[in-house]
Amino acid sequence: MSQPSNILITGGAGFIGSHLCDRLLAGGAKVTAVDDLSLGRLDNLEEAGKNPAFTFIRGDILDPKILESIFSEGKFDSVFHMAANSDIRRGSRETDRDLNLTFLTTFRVLDAMREYGVGDLVFASSSAIYGEVEEEIDEDHGPLQPVSFYGAAKNAAESYISAYVHQFDMRAWIYRFPNVVGSRLTHGVVHDFIKQLRADPTKLTILGDGEQLKPFLYVDDLIDAMLLARERLSEPLNCLNIAADTRTSVRRIAEIVAEEMGLEGIPFQFTGGSGGWKGDVPRYRYDLARIKSLGWQPRHTSDQAIRLAVRETLRSPANLTTNEMITD
Repeated sequence: MSQPSNILITGGAGFIGSHLCDRLLAGGAKVTAVDDLSLGRLDNLEEAGKNPAFTFIRGDILDPKILESIFSEGKFDSVFHMAANSDIRRGSRETDRDLNLTFLTTFRVLDAMREYGVGDLVFASSSAIYGEVEEEIDEDHGPLQPVSFYGAAKNAAESYISAYVHQFDMRAWIYRFPNVVGSRLTHGVVHDFIKQLRADPTKLTILGDGEQLKPFLYVDDLIDAMLLARERLSEPLNCLNIAADTRTSVRRIAEIVAEEMGLEGIPFQFTGGSGGWKGDVPRYRYDLARIKSLGWQPRHTSDQAIRLAVRETLRSPANLTTNEMITD
């Protein structure tokens, strides 16, 4: 299957979205990125902006007029829908946040695709749809019982994507992301720990007991998997887990951050409990047989991805100056 040539990326100035812009442009695609810059940064699009095949639109895709203008003028053949609420903890306090930013953004994009005849959707879903599951999780696991509003909204969005695919002759690639790290981080545990230690290098507060254990995937490995699956799978609905096949504890992340910042003997202060907050899934493991059957293998272990992300964030700390701290 040939790669799409005229692409819309929602959330295109964000962490993963901006890396997608760079990769797709490098592959010869025409790319339009839309972002309201509530979390994304124009700095993330510095390289993309040098390419004449790139267009950036600042706007809220929940605004019907903005969305209509984007789709009527863009003539896209594919949409990579990355936009969503990325602050899961805040979604627990503001219970309509994920309804709007995670679910309704997806619905609006789907309906615009239907109206303007755009056939292909790549969707950023999440491990959060599975809830608290002890065993290794494959894509057919059920019943799905998410424990966060974010996971619930992603789950609902997946269901709507399935319905649109079957009702309107679309195709979709649903990727259930793990914790993703790399340069341009705007949130998450690595971002939080670095920001804390820059403000006060004498101690580090860690939500939960530090034994939370999750796969962390380097952003380039994620995009490799996304594009490979997009090329090799052509069913109307394609759903895949993507993750590193190793995991890292939150305590180990704290140790790596301290090591890379040259801080020795930093006391860790744990807030207690198995999870960092209500809705946090403290441990999960993916079955990766489906994505690996396509020939994909992550180039970095979970620990390596964390260390590389810490180094890149310390070299380019612009994203540490804004946005609320949150921890995966």
